[in-house]
Amino acid sequence: MTAPDKPPETGKLTRRPRGKQDQPLLRVPNELARRNLKATQRLVEREKDYLLPALKDATNAAIAKTKTPDQTLADLDAMIARMKGFKQKMENLKEEETKIQTQTRKRIEHLEALNHIPSLADVKYEQWSRVRLDRLLVDHMLRSGFVESAEALAKENGIEDLVDLDVFKQCQRIFESLRKGETKSALQWCAENKAALKKSELNLEFELRLQQYIELVRSPDPEKKIEAIAYARKWLVSTQSEQNKDILRAAGMLVLTQDTKVEPYKTLFSDERWEFLAHLFLKTHHDLLSLPVEPLLNIALSAGLSALKTPLCHSAYASSSTNSASTATSVCPICSTELNELARDLPYAHHSKSYVAGDAIVLPNGRVYSKAKLMDISRQAGLAENGKVKDPTTGEIFDEDEMKKVYIM
Repeated sequence: MTAPDKPPETGKLTRRPRGKQDQPLLRVPNELARRNLKATQRLVEREKDYLLPALKDATNAAIAKTKTPDQTLADLDAMIARMKGFKQKMENLKEEETKIQTQTRKRIEHLEALNHIPSLADVKYEQWSRVRLDRLLVDHMLRSGFVESAEALAKENGIEDLVDLDVFKQCQRIFESLRKGETKSALQWCAENKAALKKSELNLEFELRLQQYIELVRSPDPEKKIEAIAYARKWLVSTQSEQNKDILRAAGMLVLTQDTKVEPYKTLFSDERWEFLAHLFLKTHHDLLSLPVEPLLNIALSAGLSALKTPLCHSAYASSSTNSASTATSVCPICSTELNELARDLPYAHHSKSYVAGDAIVLPNGRVYSKAKLMDISRQAGLAENGKVKDPTTGEIFDEDEMKKVYIM
């Protein structure tokens, strides 16, 4: 959970870096642009290594007349077909680059617009905040698997370039495939991001290969055991000491059955390991794109709730009053049943200046109010004439002599 920033002065806009909530807005397209450039470089290098030697061989063969004219033309036709395929791939990469650049420009403009809003009271700030809230909602729906709803909301509000629909759609597809017991898509993703994964400490590819080995060992067919040994030699052998320990454990699985009670083999054979792989992929994917694992909406809510939280919000008084019937028109967000549990582990708000009313009193239920405002509410309710006061939050009614003055030391 993140600690809340110090609230800005009234009417002024604080233009500070927006932390985890807005950093992914620019980091994701930057990472995608870097990958697109690397893919272009690999494609050019691969085609160059094929075409230049092929063209040289065709030229030498034509000069030396070691091939018939038809054979030479066939070689040239093959090279032309290869070049057409290369051109098409380059055009696709160019379209992707153009799309990324458009997204980056729109996102910079969105963040830059905040610098031209003079104060929080300006109507433009409300509009900007609404767009930001829509971004957070789309992000939350994408992470929760509601891809179609997220797409509809983004399209309706015209913020497709401000959210990462394609990124999360691919991520969700691979995540679900792992939960179904399939590794093909995840391994393909690992191959596409091999260079970036070398810097990761999560060893996703090794865990996926280990799972494929486990599926071979799990089979009752003796031939599969032999195939598993060959597979382990090809994919699991490593010089890293941490993985060597896992390799030794994998070797021990050859002499055990999947119903073993011995750990760690019981866990390795368990079907729950697919859930572990799915979440490992999710964490690896988000780390590579500098995306927080937690939804951005949760981070924003945490900051807001922490700025309001006081020790009373999770006291015995708050717990008892929250469950009681209430006729209140306003409720503390922290004490509400919807947000109370979410705010439980957040830090308390830190205020350098006290905002407690000078005539503060405490009611028998532990709630503190301004005496003047409380009496005014009680008069409007027709209770003051009878020496009664009403708690505006819980609706409880007390005698005036039950109120006690609050002293702040």
